Amino acid sequence: MNAPRAIRILGIDPGSRTTGFGIIDLVGRESVYVASGCIKTIKNDELAGRIGIIVQHIGEIIDAYRPNHAAVEQVFVNANPASTLMLGQARGAAVAALVLRALPVYEYTALQVKQAVVGRGKAAKEQVQHMVVQMLKLSGTPQADAADGLAVALTHALRFQGLAGRLGASGIKGGRLQN
Repeated sequence: MNAPRAIRILGIDPGSRTTGFGIIDLVGRESVYVASGCIKTIKNDELAGRIGIIVQHIGEIIDAYRPNHAAVEQVFVNANPASTLMLGQARGAAVAALVLRALPVYEYTALQVKQAVVGRGKAAKEQVQHMVVQMLKLSGTPQADAADGLAVALTHALRFQGLAGRLGASGIKGGRLQN
């Protein structure tokens, strides 16, 4: 009998200053840690410079780890419109980098991520970090932004498992539902 084929998922928590990423392999029903980290932009750099760093480093991550799927956290609107706009542009840069590498991109709200990983939509960052450590059986706690990237990847893994189970493994091809 053949071993289940792993699906490699790149999760991204976009930010204009720090973009967290996490990579996991989904093997059958088990999520296995591969890598995580943060892309840090240059403090006080203009927006174009920050976007360039995000696109370049996401491209390098894709080249190094060869994910099959990408999941990105959606932007939330906060009290500061300028911050929301900057975050949206950083997120757009991340999505563009993924699309340019022909990866299927899935999007999840912060509420969906927290519900999937912690079980509560109003969970604190520390609770998300703790559950990421537990779910992936990590020996240490990743930095908050990296843990958020892993949480996005885990959310996609859980959603993908549920969808594949309902449709049968042949129902999804290239990130798209097949009739």
